[in-house]
Amino acid sequence: MPQSAIWLRPLALLRGAVAVAGVGNGSALPLAGGPTAFTFVEVLALQDHRPHSAVVPVAALRRWAEQAPSVADRLAKLTAPRAPWAGLALDRRSSWASSRYARQLSRMAATSSTGGARSPMEGRCWRPAPTSSTSAASSTRPGATPVEPADELARVEPVVAALAAAAPPVSIDTRHAAVMAGAVAKGARIVNDVSALTGDPASRAVVAALGAAVVLMHMLGEPRTMQQNPTYDSAPVEIADYLAARLADCAASGIARERIVVDPGIGFGKDRGHNLELLERIAMLHGLGCGILLGVSRKSMIGRVTNSVAAKDRLPGSLAAELHGIGQGVQIVRVHDVAETRQAIAVWQAITEAA
Repeated sequence: MPQSAIWLRPLALLRGAVAVAGVGNGSALPLAGGPTAFTFVEVLALQDHRPHSAVVPVAALRRWAEQAPSVADRLAKLTAPRAPWAGLALDRRSSWASSRYARQLSRMAATSSTGGARSPMEGRCWRPAPTSSTSAASSTRPGATPVEPADELARVEPVVAALAAAAPPVSIDTRHAAVMAGAVAKGARIVNDVSALTGDPASRAVVAALGAAVVLMHMLGEPRTMQQNPTYDSAPVEIADYLAARLADCAASGIARERIVVDPGIGFGKDRGHNLELLERIAMLHGLGCGILLGVSRKSMIGRVTNSVAAKDRLPGSLAAELHGIGQGVQIVRVHDVAETRQAIAVWQAITEAA
């Protein structure tokens, strides 16, 4: 196995006045151009199926970058500000959806749905700005079987049209190019593909032509088989390598990096240990140079960590995982419980920026 790319995981994170001071005096670097800074990095790579890791301060990292163009490129992507995505600013001054607004979206989707399209789960919104998301009638849960694109499109088109008429940016969750095109024609502005535009050979060309924003997610295998003994030498490194390759393919197809955010795919072809390791090192994905979306709300991983708590009772675990991700610079979280999440993040942000 050839050596993987070198990845940098920011460590010793700072916020508030101390972060500003650290960036100002050169002892820290900004994380994705946001309010968080870092003073150390963990350097990670895979070689011959073995993970390698070392921790270095930013001063040493700067000197290394002067000698190694690949490290300089990774560092530049890690620190650069993120451009707006789907018309949404990826910064801390962003707006939020309200739980009442989320309930309105759910009612709209339920009343306009035909053929059984799944309406948006209440509060399934994006940070930093409110959007709605309609999932295609083809489920991506473990063990799910696919639905024909024509049936999928017939089910979601009226939902997308209804939401787009009165909502912030609407996201279509599909792996089929025809559904992407049909949904965007009805007003969707974001394509969310769990196969990272690999499920349909026409997807990249269609998305490039549509001009839509994109979520590229990592999934090992496909929904029917993805949880059957998923195996990695290093889940964070291999997932980062995969997403980097997908970004390169998108660029070659005419999809600019600024149109893309990445989703590590918690629970998609990953066991409990893989998910936890990925969450712990999620900040290394900033080295891809685009925004990060984290969808962990109520997922089965939380149930496994907390002794199989029912999905409806997983709010505390969801908040813990989401706050961890935001503390690592994640710009977007996809949640069920909007009001509760807003409150938790508001308190966390006030505390971390109090100094």
